[in-house]
Amino acid sequence: MKHLPMVFVAAAIAMAAYFVFVATTRSPTPLEGILLQFLILLAGLAGSFMVGRQAADKAAKEIIRPHARSSYRRIRALFQGLSRVSGTIESAKQNKTVGEYQVTLASIEASVAEQLVAADDAMKDWQDMAPDDLEDLIQSEDSGNIPGAANAEAV
Repeated sequence: MKHLPMVFVAAAIAMAAYFVFVATTRSPTPLEGILLQFLILLAGLAGSFMVGRQAADKAAKEIIRPHARSSYRRIRALFQGLSRVSGTIESAKQNKTVGEYQVTLASIEASVAEQLVAADDAMKDWQDMAPDDLEDLIQSEDSGNIPGAANAEAV
């Protein structure tokens, strides 16, 4: 599939060469001329379209790659922060006094605030990459029609 566009371009070139060969050895009939030119046109257009589509896909991936890396780093930081919060909650189970609980609660509050800032930054990154898609998702979220939300709640 990757080489299919080049096959079409090569076919267009081969048909053009054949047309030149026929035209130099004898005079082609009008039907032959029209048919060969039409086939060359179709093969050339198909090959050009496919090569263009592959180039556009590659360019889009190159544009998105830095944003995806940044977003991945933010999500990884969110997971690490949530792991710290989980550890703090587990250690809070051994607290004996109200003062210890207040210190633990302040620690959890700071960790959650940190995670909210990171999540907000990640949302801004995605808004830079795909503002229309993100706007659709936000509207779906506001209306309660989030695709896959039922599966996420089950987990």
